[in-house]
Amino acid sequence: MNTIIPIKPAGRVKITPDNKCSFCKGSTCCTYLTHQIDTPRSIEDFDMLLWQISHANTQAYKDEDGWFLLVNNRCLHLADDGRCGIYETRPQICRDHSNDECEFDGPCGADDFELFFPDYASLLKFCRKKFKRWDQRLKPKKPAGKKRAAR
Repeated sequence: MNTIIPIKPAGRVKITPDNKCSFCKGSTCCTYLTHQIDTPRSIEDFDMLLWQISHANTQAYKDEDGWFLLVNNRCLHLADDGRCGIYETRPQICRDHSNDECEFDGPCGADDFELFFPDYASLLKFCRKKFKRWDQRLKPKKPAGKKRAAR
């Protein structure tokens, strides 16, 4: 996960939810998205997750709310100054976003998750440990024995 060190204002400025975003220099909340996924249970589910995490800037994690894909990719509407370029017409999810517990208060890291997979190799290692026959999924299946022709 990308780590952005928040920049705290100098002096005795009181940070409130109304002014917090104006002090954030990294606009971190606009540089990634998370998408909740169904809990992977089977070898096939984890194989799919391996495919997803194989894509650039994609990670996966599990926390108290479930399993998520984390895509580290900056919003197209984020201006160079860190402000939203479509603020008045931004999507509802952006309008609903709360900065009560945001990255400005401290960078998020692997310790914040029950499970965190920053890359393909880490998820593959987990899969091999979880499923004893993980690597067997790739071997061709033996054809069923030939049946005798009916006489």
